[in-house]
Amino acid sequence: MMKIGVISDTHVPTAARALPSCAVAAFAGVDMILHAGDIVDMSVLDELEVVAPVKAVRGNMDSGESANLPDKRIIEIGNIKIGLIHGWGAPGDLPLRARTQFDESVSCVVFGHSHQPFNSSVAGALMFNPGSPTDRRFAPFFSVGILTLNGKRITGEIIRL
Repeated sequence: MMKIGVISDTHVPTAARALPSCAVAAFAGVDMILHAGDIVDMSVLDELEVVAPVKAVRGNMDSGESANLPDKRIIEIGNIKIGLIHGWGAPGDLPLRARTQFDESVSCVVFGHSHQPFNSSVAGALMFNPGSPTDRRFAPFFSVGILTLNGKRITGEIIRL
């Protein structure tokens, strides 16, 4: 079994001066962390690297050093492929738009952008948006997420902060 911390839309230092300690604490014991963009300041990734190895993509608000991150990537863990992308546009059909960026071999797509937690199957893949730990925007709460890989099965959990 493997646990992966998932975070997006941290917007440090524009939405918050720093990454909330409760977000970092939620990742205690994870094997890896995925950041789905809008990092803004790369110090966020440095802080998360202390907890576990981090894979990240850039979001529409990333500039400077964080703009050098890829737009999307695939993380392979055993038999499971996870697509990682930030997302774009209006939130309504964002999960479906994010899904279309990866082929059917991807079991899960992690995305952000809307700041709205999402944990549901779309077009044959688990679509997972952890929300934001610093900027609720239209979401009812601050959040991060955990993906659990158990053999060929992947499940997601939204963690309210």
